[in-house]
Amino acid sequence: MFNEKTLTCRDCGAEFAFTASEQTFFAEKGFTNEPSRCPACRSAHRNTGNTNAGGSRGGYNENRTMYDVVCAECGKNTQVPFQPSNDRPVYCSDCFKNHNPRNR
Repeated sequence: MFNEKTLTCRDCGAEFAFTASEQTFFAEKGFTNEPSRCPACRSAHRNTGNTNAGGSRGGYNENRTMYDVVCAECGKNTQVPFQPSNDRPVYCSDCFKNHNPRNR
C-alpha cells in the first residue's frame, strides 16, 4: 500500500528513509504529517524534553528539588523528585519498577 520515501531532516539536512512500515504505523495512529527529523535528530530532540507546546516531556529539569530517602524495600540511599510523607513507602527506581503494575 505504501512505498518507501526519502525525506530530508529539517535539523541536520541528512536524507533518511520513511519506510512503508513506518508509513503504515503513522496511518494507524492517525498522524497526517510525515516526520520532519531523521531518527537520530528525533531521538535527540525527544531527549531534550522539547515539545511543540514548549513544555517538558519528563526530561531532566535542573531546577527540580530532589529529596534524599532510603528505599523502603532494599534500604539503598536514593533521591526522589517529591517530598516524601510518612504514610507511604518510597522506593528506589529499581524497586519501584517491581511495584509498578504497568511493568507486570
